[in-house]
Amino acid sequence: MLRVLCLLRPWRPLRARGCASDGAAGGSEIQVRALAGPDQGITEILMNRPRARNALGNIFVSELLETLAQLREDRQVRVLLFRSGVKGVFCAGADLKEREQMSEAEVGVFVQRLRGLMNDIASSAIMGLIETTRGLLPGAGGTQRLPRCLGVALAKELIFTGRRLSGTEAHALGLVNHAVAQNEEGDAAYHRARALAQEILPQVDIASGMAIEGMCYAQNIPTRDRLEGMAAFREKRPPTFVGE
Repeated sequence: MLRVLCLLRPWRPLRARGCASDGAAGGSEIQVRALAGPDQGITEILMNRPRARNALGNIFVSELLETLAQLREDRQVRVLLFRSGVKGVFCAGADLKEREQMSEAEVGVFVQRLRGLMNDIASSAIMGLIETTRGLLPGAGGTQRLPRCLGVALAKELIFTGRRLSGTEAHALGLVNHAVAQNEEGDAAYHRARALAQEILPQVDIASGMAIEGMCYAQNIPTRDRLEGMAAFREKRPPTFVGE
């Protein structure tokens, strides 16, 4: 059995305000825990919506967006690790039962927020086990991300057939980086993700990372495209970038 050689802090929500939830014991659907000891710098995000198998509902998405926004400002966080508090499932995908009760306008707003969430996750150092499920036509960016990962032909096949993939199949296609055999505790994927987080942790310290970011941003300051982007935002129009 894998020995955990770190200190654990209690799970806690990052929300400042309360709202109804079907999380365990009426708690938050999204909780965080910062690891200590040699794993300091790794923060775990726990998805805890058991009755809906962590489906992406309004409250779930709102709490996750708020949590990511707060963690983005925390300079102590260097690696984020997603995990599920629901045994046997990571995330069931869209909450179609909730979606069915929405008006067309509400669906449009919600899907836009969901796309923003997917962009946030894609741009962060986040690891976890992704469960591929059969669903409707992807509406949160899947039609754009999947072809970029697998190529147009294979992406079309998976989208049009709604085929469910096992972890081994997803790994063979290159859709996920790792596939591991399950253990008796049911958390083999978490331990593999945690080991990867520990490998990433010492590579770039926060001071060096901030210095690199500063140098990169300094190169952007004198460009015409930066000024064009700000002008377009102020004038509420699409920007016209020239690569200068």
